[in-house]
Amino acid sequence: MLPRHKRFLGILATLIGVTAAIYLILTSFQDNLLYYLTPSEAITKNMDEESSFRIGGLVEIDSFKRSEGSLKSRFVLTDGIESIEVNYTGILPDLFREGQGIIVTGSFDNQKIFIASEVLAKHDENYMPPKINAVKEPSS
Repeated sequence: MLPRHKRFLGILATLIGVTAAIYLILTSFQDNLLYYLTPSEAITKNMDEESSFRIGGLVEIDSFKRSEGSLKSRFVLTDGIESIEVNYTGILPDLFREGQGIIVTGSFDNQKIFIASEVLAKHDENYMPPKINAVKEPSS
């Protein structure tokens, strides 16, 4: 085999290895990203009852209600355009409050009420997605 052919095979093997490494890194990042929809997007996409997904938005003022003596709670999540009623059974995060940005994981039931299996409160009030921040600013 000529030195030129050996060099070509070495470069080819290196390119294949680098391409495989980049592919694995990008696939890993894609699997670890946490996406969520706004209430408007969730309603527009007309998500079915079996699919579990995340919705992010603000808890509407005066919408939070908790059943007396239980962990069942109900509130309305909004992005300023559309609102979705959310039912959750469990302990809410300490930072949960009305007017706060949250992300809920769950699915719609047959009455288009979002049944949450997890509620995450955003820990830093300084960051808000631009669409939601525009809604929150006028009320401040």
